[in-house]
Amino acid sequence: MIGGIFPVFTTEITSTSAYESKPPEVECTGFDWRAYRWIQVMIFSIEEINKDPAILPNISLGYRILDSCASPTNALRAAITLASGLEEISTAFPCPPAISALIAESESSQSIAVAGALGPFQLPIVSYFSTCACLSDRLKYPTFFRTAPSDFFQAKALAALVKRFGWQWIGVIQSDNDYGRNGILSFTEEVQKFGVCIAFVGKILRTYPMDKILNVVEMIKQSTVKVILAFVPEGDFYPLMSEIVKQNITGIQWIASESWITAPRPSTPEIYQAFGGTLGFVVQKMAIPNLQSFLTSISPYKDPSAAFVMDFWETVVTDKLQRVNFRNQFGDNVFFDKNGDPPAYYDIINWQLINGQVPTSLCSNVCPVGTRKAHIKGKPICCFDCIPCADGTIANLTADCTPCPKEYWSNDRKDKCILKTTEFLTYQEPMGIAVTVVSLLGASLSLATMMVFIRYRETPVIKASNSELSCFLLFSLLLCFLCPLTFIGRPTVWTCMLRHTAFGVTFALCISCVLGKTIVVVTAFKATFPGNNAATKFGPAQQRIIVCSCTVIQILICILWLKLNPPFPEMVFKYSHKKIVLECNPGSEAAFYAVLGYIGLLAVICLVLAFLARKLPDNFNEARFITFSMLIFCSVWITFIPAYISSLGKLTVAVETFAILSSAFGLLICIFAPKCYIIMIKPEKNTKKHVMGKI
Repeated sequence: MIGGIFPVFTTEITSTSAYESKPPEVECTGFDWRAYRWIQVMIFSIEEINKDPAILPNISLGYRILDSCASPTNALRAAITLASGLEEISTAFPCPPAISALIAESESSQSIAVAGALGPFQLPIVSYFSTCACLSDRLKYPTFFRTAPSDFFQAKALAALVKRFGWQWIGVIQSDNDYGRNGILSFTEEVQKFGVCIAFVGKILRTYPMDKILNVVEMIKQSTVKVILAFVPEGDFYPLMSEIVKQNITGIQWIASESWITAPRPSTPEIYQAFGGTLGFVVQKMAIPNLQSFLTSISPYKDPSAAFVMDFWETVVTDKLQRVNFRNQFGDNVFFDKNGDPPAYYDIINWQLINGQVPTSLCSNVCPVGTRKAHIKGKPICCFDCIPCADGTIANLTADCTPCPKEYWSNDRKDKCILKTTEFLTYQEPMGIAVTVVSLLGASLSLATMMVFIRYRETPVIKASNSELSCFLLFSLLLCFLCPLTFIGRPTVWTCMLRHTAFGVTFALCISCVLGKTIVVVTAFKATFPGNNAATKFGPAQQRIIVCSCTVIQILICILWLKLNPPFPEMVFKYSHKKIVLECNPGSEAAFYAVLGYIGLLAVICLVLAFLARKLPDNFNEARFITFSMLIFCSVWITFIPAYISSLGKLTVAVETFAILSSAFGLLICIFAPKCYIIMIKPEKNTKKHVMGKI
């Protein structure tokens, strides 16, 4: 004997008796032709087995089928009734055997109640439609089996469907029972892997009062979601469906669980206007031979006492119910179809709700390029604002701002990294042109002065100023004026080493010559005293030794600098975000300041000696000119140091070239301009008597 429990009727109505002693009466209404079809398939299968002796030799199958009214309580009552054999029996079979197995139930809540009650008695229970993953627990339900797959797989499939169409902001409706709770739990775990957010979770049940149904409807109306998953059985969902249609809520893409995607009511003209185009998965089906002829043979005249046959024919012949239940969009009478359920569509999807286009459902629109997601406090991660990327970062294909490489910067749209512009002193820019012009001017003046001194080397003014040292000094000034040209152009390894060492050596040579001239002036003054032969001890040879030795010391410092830690070209990023400043790193700061310090030491010695000899009685006293030139030289380089430290980028190069040119011009003008003036403009003063101060 095989037991069967089916939800033939879907609505339970309880009426209270006027007499308190009489228990309330329970009436079930709402005939479900699909459940009745399940009953007929069970009967058909048992009869087919009994006809074939090869399947169960010497065994005949019988059946007892009860209605659960789609209620866990009624399902449990029916299961106990079948298992205990206490139901009313006919006199023809006074001792019916207890059932050997139970076919039950459609909804998971009913199956949980039945399996929990009969499991300890080792009674096999086979469900034909319960899909809750919780029923797979062998410890709780050791004898429960089913022909439908677990919701664990359906949840993964629904999550993949949501991912496939790019829906990231969805709502969820669940039945407030084990089926809905477990199904949505599995679904949520899956979609969270894809970054999908659940906007709301509405809970419904067929026994809920209308105010709870209206709360869920209001939740749907207030939300911005365009896609809603309904993980509910048809019976629990129908009250909400009716209210959605009543309030004309459209424009929503519905996703269905298997429990209602093939149910007849969503396909009625009334419900279809709001739920047409719903997507869902159905269990794979196959044709059952001879089933169609068996179904079409059902007749109230054949066996009027057969269970539910009169209810079935009342439903079939009623015009209104016939139109509602059987004239669906497919135009076929599904009950009599040998395949059972309406055909599915995995090949062509007709998006009927949103102008034939795949609907979108996002809490926030995709951020445009150049912006990043900024999470809105208190809302799911799918809800965000789009904030422009910071300077130096971009966002193109991703929603995060990524920093550009060091040599690059973001464009105005913040969607592409562009190469930074490089900055260095060039010959084309005004500052480079000015440095070049002034440098060449100074070099030309030095060269011209040298030509004048060579041309007039036999005149008293030239002889009095020591023509050899003067020519050495003019040559060194020529080199000093040409030094700034090495500071212009893209820095390289060789130009960086050249510009610093050339500057140090040429200025050391220049100041050494000035020092030699100063010593000559001082010794010449001392030679005027009787018995003092200092002038004879400091002749041309000694002057050359002074110049060479002072210059060689600077050369040695520069060699050590280049050997230990030489200057090198460097890309500097700290001055500007959009520019790369190319400059020469001195390498060793100590060596750089040692070179400057040595030049400064020579300049201070010259200044002191010249200052002491400033009041010599000569009419053409060179010591005064040297003193003034050294004051200018020291002033320029004293102010250079803080200006050099505080300047940025190519301004550093400009400050250094300015100091070189200013100090060189100071020496050239202060020392040689008076002599050139006498030679070229006042030749009458270019006499020995005038130079010696005797006129």
